[in-house]
Amino acid sequence: EKLNMSREEFLGLGTNPDDPSSGFNMTVFALKMCNYRNAVSKKHQEVTKKIWHSLWKDLPEEQVPIDYVTNGVHLPTWLAEENIKLYDSNLGEEWLDIQDDKRIWELIDKISDDELWEIKKLNKIRLFNYVREIVRKRWIEDRVDPTVAIAEGLLLDSDVLTIGFARRFTGYKRPDLIFYSLERIRKIVTDKRKPVQIIFAGKAHPADLEGKRILQKIFQYAHDPSFSGRIAFVEDYGEFLAKHMVHGVDVWLNNPLPPLEASGTSGMKAGINGTIHLSVADGWWVEGYNGKNGWIFGQNEVERDRNKQDAEELYSILENQVIPLYYKRDENNLPKDWIKMMKESIKSITAQFGARRMMKEYYGKFYLPITKNLKTINL
Repeated sequence: EKLNMSREEFLGLGTNPDDPSSGFNMTVFALKMCNYRNAVSKKHQEVTKKIWHSLWKDLPEEQVPIDYVTNGVHLPTWLAEENIKLYDSNLGEEWLDIQDDKRIWELIDKISDDELWEIKKLNKIRLFNYVREIVRKRWIEDRVDPTVAIAEGLLLDSDVLTIGFARRFTGYKRPDLIFYSLERIRKIVTDKRKPVQIIFAGKAHPADLEGKRILQKIFQYAHDPSFSGRIAFVEDYGEFLAKHMVHGVDVWLNNPLPPLEASGTSGMKAGINGTIHLSVADGWWVEGYNGKNGWIFGQNEVERDRNKQDAEELYSILENQVIPLYYKRDENNLPKDWIKMMKESIKSITAQFGARRMMKEYYGKFYLPITKNLKTINL
């Protein structure tokens, strides 16, 4: 009554014209009633406009009034302590105040390769020590079986190329994509000259049966002796472990089913620490990838099940690009070309995907216009 509307008129505000039988929908209601709407990445904007074009049928799809602000991460929270000190000494102690200025990050090139690599090795060893401490406590408290201790990371080797996958376990994120061909991934990780190890961490929602099934399957692979202890699943996933992971692993793997990843931020957290991103073309990585700061796959449209094609492309990138680059060393055992990509990752990702840039965009696109248009409403 206060809105001078009938019940039917009100419920109509939340009805999708393309599916009126579905009844009142809060998303439809919110989109219709808001003056401002935003997606959380450029790719997300494109997908959202396509999904909700029916609410603005009189407009071309590209003019659907949904803007975007790509997510960003809080640098002091997610940068390793050593990286912060490194940036203090090489960028000037005021770098946090101008973190979204891309010019300041060009100074990363002046950091010695030795220094950056030593920090990466330190963070890697710290991650493995943390994982082993978790295993040690479980051994003391629960007397876990030795095979379980191995599956949880007891045999991790700091000299081996390490891939990290840590996030919520759910079907569309495809945590088990890398196991599409067990024979091929087994050959990759157990190579005697250029081995690879993969650390998984994460949780499935209690009601997500598919997510729990995938998690159990990966834990079984970690138990499999044919993988030689190169697959680890670390339990008790939380922010502290997440920080160790983004600081310590060499490669951050992300392979959701496109276009279902709205943005994603774990790859940003990894990239600002010099951990190189290997991701499907979805979410923020569509904007972040520049051809020199990591690897991308899954850019082609696939009408039906795309798991086979994406897995084949992922294996090919690992075998032909990632692994050779990591193990290519100079006379001082430094992977110079790998370190060059680490620097490019830091330079290109930190300014563009920090929280300061994000907040400035929200302020300019939404908060400031909203405050200019505020009116006092008495209901």
